[in-house]
Amino acid sequence: MPQQTSSSRVQKRRQATLLEIRSTARQLLRKHGPTGVTVNAVAREMGMSGPAVYRYYASHDALVEAVIADFYQELTTTMQAARDACPPEQPGRRLAATCRSMRAWAIDHPGEFSWMFASPVHAATREDAESPRLRAGQQFEKVFLDQFVEIWEKNPRPSTRFEELAPSLQEQILDYAARSGSPLPPEALHQFLTSWIRLYGLLCMEVLHQLDFAYSDLEPVFEENLKELCAMHNLEYEPPQAS
Repeated sequence: MPQQTSSSRVQKRRQATLLEIRSTARQLLRKHGPTGVTVNAVAREMGMSGPAVYRYYASHDALVEAVIADFYQELTTTMQAARDACPPEQPGRRLAATCRSMRAWAIDHPGEFSWMFASPVHAATREDAESPRLRAGQQFEKVFLDQFVEIWEKNPRPSTRFEELAPSLQEQILDYAARSGSPLPPEALHQFLTSWIRLYGLLCMEVLHQLDFAYSDLEPVFEENLKELCAMHNLEYEPPQAS
């Protein structure tokens, strides 16, 4: 029993240090951007040596992957809470709440959002089923994909017939369907991906200030896009409630 207690304490201290390292990396990201997040910078902030940090994360890439996994988990939890605050029998409200919560989080955390989606996923990570970033990213993806599965099962109405798509696009969608194991048919996956591209593309442009030349407030643009997405999936759109 004493040995188990001692081992448990060591593990708790290790987990606490791992969390502090990731939290320190996040603070550096906010202050100095991605280039400011180095192992040595994290070590200095914590009063540790660089080699000491490497005992917790074997490389800079490993640290980045772990920090990004935290961001995905935080965003996923936020979106799930917004979705679950709406009744299951109102899929339009649930989807809109999910999308709005994602936008709100991204606007409040531009550095984190940029690191999540601008930082490339290395080939080794894509092939590593135990990668924390990969697993967290898959859980994030499921928040949207599971909703689209429910929407499709209740009202399967493709906006475009699959056979009308370009052959190369058909091939890529079929490949994605095989890799993802999605229960959606190819035409539904095409509709899901089209929806994601529109939502994510607009959000990226907003977070990166790529539309500042034309808009000072992108919320109505986002809502217009959301309304069109709801129409694409035959869902009722409800404007956001005034705060």
